[in-house]
Amino acid sequence: MRFQPVKSKLDVGKLELEILKFWQDNAIFDRSVKSREGNQTYVFYEGPPTANGMPGSHHVLSRAFKDIYPRYRAMRGYYVLRRGGWDTHGLPVEIEVEKQLGITGKEQIESYGIAEFNTRCRQSAFEYIQEWEKLTDRIGFWVDLESAYVTFENDYIESVWWIL
Repeated sequence: MRFQPVKSKLDVGKLELEILKFWQDNAIFDRSVKSREGNQTYVFYEGPPTANGMPGSHHVLSRAFKDIYPRYRAMRGYYVLRRGGWDTHGLPVEIEVEKQLGITGKEQIESYGIAEFNTRCRQSAFEYIQEWEKLTDRIGFWVDLESAYVTFENDYIESVWWIL
């Protein structure tokens, strides 16, 4: 049997894009999960990022670590559910909206209107979600973002209250 000659210069970037496209075109992530249905279950809930800012290089590193454990469990035969999430609460969201509105204190939030401020915060929480989804796909982080949990949704809030 004859082998084709190996190119001496490998275009790693091109190869990476071809592999990512193959994974997407063939639903490899979904097939990987479904192929282990019925096996012992391992559930991974992503410690969610706040999508009101652009992802940075440190997010690539943290997502790589988050991807290692579920992949390892899958390689060991577990049925691994990987649920992504979006953190929509807290200071990063509020500070970003305050900057956008030029607000510097609680009184200004009250005069702007708490309901209106909360609406702006909800919108801001997802401002860069497409960038986060692109990053997730680009680095090959296998996580279910289609049924991601969102920390401002009542189901999530009630589950936290139930635990407490």
